[in-house]
Amino acid sequence: MDDYPLLNVFWTMMWFFLWIMWLFLLFKVISDIFRDHEMGGWGKAGWLIFCILLPYLGVLVYVIARGKGMGRRDAQQAKDAEARFQEYIRQTAGTQAAASGPTASDELARLADLKAKGAISEEEFQQAKAKVLA
Repeated sequence: MDDYPLLNVFWTMMWFFLWIMWLFLLFKVISDIFRDHEMGGWGKAGWLIFCILLPYLGVLVYVIARGKGMGRRDAQQAKDAEARFQEYIRQTAGTQAAASGPTASDELARLADLKAKGAISEEEFQQAKAKVLA
């Protein structure tokens, strides 16, 4: 450990961290290139070739030139995903409630109405209530 000073360890860690950050940015840019529906095929191919052949410069130029659109597409994708998730929840909750039939509270309310109207006696109400709660 004497031949590799502590400052060199910090510098190595910093450069490694920056390299990993750049890789994340590169993948983000490449996914944004393919996600953009407004850009044509030749534009996508050009940006992709630019980012592959001159990776550091290509990513930097892409972020400068198309950074705002990148943020808008991220926000729109998150908004669409949230809307799909909420629709899935509504659909699942609605389907499950309809498939399982009336709940116990619905059944008890119906029995109470029948008892109040005099259609069933107190004994019949208690028997039906015990059956619903069981």
